[in-house]
Amino acid sequence: MYEKNIGTKQKALRINLDRRIYGSFAEIGAGQETAAMFFKAGGSSGTIAKTMSAYDMTFSDSIYGVEESGRYVVESRLVKMLNKEYSLLEKRLAEKRGSDTTFFAFANTVVALNYQKTNEAHGWLGCRFQLNPQSGYNDVIIHVRMIDNENILQQQALGIIGVNLIYGCYYYSKSPETLVLSLMDDLAPERIQIDMIRFSGPDFADVDNRLMSLHLVKNGFTDAALFGPDGQVLQPSEALYKKHILVMRGRLRPVTNVQMDMIENGLRQFKDEPDVDPNRVVSMAELTLHNLKANEQGIDEKDFLDRVDILCSMGQTVMISNYLEYYKLVAYLARLTRLKIGLIVGIPNLEYIFEEGHYEFLPGGILESFATLFSRKVKLFVYPTLKHGAIYTCNEFKLPPTLEPLFQYLVRNDKIEDITDYNEQNLHISTDHVLEMIQQGEDGWENMVPARVAEQIKTNCLFGYPCEVEYVPIGQQVRQQQVEEQTSTTLSAPVN
Repeated sequence: MYEKNIGTKQKALRINLDRRIYGSFAEIGAGQETAAMFFKAGGSSGTIAKTMSAYDMTFSDSIYGVEESGRYVVESRLVKMLNKEYSLLEKRLAEKRGSDTTFFAFANTVVALNYQKTNEAHGWLGCRFQLNPQSGYNDVIIHVRMIDNENILQQQALGIIGVNLIYGCYYYSKSPETLVLSLMDDLAPERIQIDMIRFSGPDFADVDNRLMSLHLVKNGFTDAALFGPDGQVLQPSEALYKKHILVMRGRLRPVTNVQMDMIENGLRQFKDEPDVDPNRVVSMAELTLHNLKANEQGIDEKDFLDRVDILCSMGQTVMISNYLEYYKLVAYLARLTRLKIGLIVGIPNLEYIFEEGHYEFLPGGILESFATLFSRKVKLFVYPTLKHGAIYTCNEFKLPPTLEPLFQYLVRNDKIEDITDYNEQNLHISTDHVLEMIQQGEDGWENMVPARVAEQIKTNCLFGYPCEVEYVPIGQQVRQQQVEEQTSTTLSAPVN
């Protein structure tokens, strides 16, 4: 049961009084507060085997090894810390108390706000733990951004979220969604954000980390989450560090030929930009929370995973975000990279961007939003649209007289450009129409989507396609696999 109102001190005390739980703390950099919370709660001798802080870089390297990147606040450093500290626990204590103790190792590596307040404050935290004595271990790893404007406040927030992480690992492990929700107890997104979480281990074998990332965005713990083409969750600032970023936003339900044409030709044109290094480009498909809502009931998690699976199978990096306005998306991406950012949009998207009503809440209105959207290294690549049988490009784009000079200024200063190489045969394709054809079982929609997408839709009955997925019991699946392997071995055996 989720105990939302239990305080941080009470959480630490409960763990201290639970004689099953015993472990060590290793905190380097600015994150020195989690172990202190347990000491202050009382009864810490029942929980803490060791605490340490390798604050000096030379000491840290001698204990955990040197990072190839030369950076210390990275996930690889955190994993090395967890490996080292947990293995020491098992080596030194397994024989003495392993039969009735569940061991844990908590670690973090953090950089807080410097004295000049000029740096990005962030950190990696992780807990490696057993749920039963002598069982295998699990990991829960998170990355946080610290937003408090005072160093001491950031340290306090780190201590709280560290306690929440350890408490959640032991008391909410059967409900990963609750564990995620509990991480921000006694905190607020205005103080600290969690932009990545990863579960692993035997007790989390059925956890889909992409869904956990979706919960981070849904709960407002972060504004965006990222997945690689392999479906693995990524930490945005690590994945996009020193990268050119190209983004296309859409519902992508399903991905159609016109959207693939937008991505492929937009990417080609983006790479041809004189200030873009083609070897450093990351192309992303973005799904907003708004676009994920299939109906009034909210977000269908299976539908979300279906879309991500298809996009990843097409080699796409996928972002989910809570940025309805494009300028907010650009502001977020500009914090992750100093290199050029490109946005692939259609004419309807461009119309939305130039709709002044969307910016009435800003003191500076549309001009204030455009100062961010069209900053020094941002460019829009506009894909044409078919209207009333005619092709509309930027040349046919019409605006009120008050906005027309602004649009022309952006075009002439190379901030907006048409995608010139496109497949005219795809322009008639409408995602809504394709989806309707799929759901009604009409013929012909297969020609409007990539062959791989059509195959996945039919095989897995996605997006309301009228078919049934044949259910095969697990035992029968195993027997069938054994027969296939035996047959394969027999056929491949040499003939005497």
